[in-house]
Amino acid sequence: MTPVVSKTLGIGIVLCYVALVSTTLYGGVVPAAEADAAATLGDRVLAAGSVAVEDAVPNAAAASVRVRAAVSLPATIGGRPYELRATNRTLVLDSPVRGVGGTASLSLPARVTGVEGTWRSDRPAVVVVTGNASACSVELREVPA
Repeated sequence: MTPVVSKTLGIGIVLCYVALVSTTLYGGVVPAAEADAAATLGDRVLAAGSVAVEDAVPNAAAASVRVRAAVSLPATIGGRPYELRATNRTLVLDSPVRGVGGTASLSLPARVTGVEGTWRSDRPAVVVVTGNASACSVELREVPA
């Protein structure tokens, strides 16, 4: 074999190896890792939203309760906006990303009569608690832009 032919064959083998590795990574390993990362971020968003709601409710009953607390959440999960909504003392994560979503039960005092509202990730959010010593309500609100 001449040196030119052997060098060309060597380059061809290296290119085939690089193509095989690239196809393997981008065809299976990388998308799976991205999906796992999005699911993990979804779990963290749900936990952070639950903590924000639970922390906004004062531990001690007061004659008048009025709390407004800002909530900081990521703008996207997997590059897509999502929504957190309250349903029956439960926080629900709705995401268009496949495999991302879930629910979290809110641990709130018995005097909390209801939790309602929705947060969309592409807007600033607050949690508002209003009421008195015997009853209060929690509302998830979006701050107008």
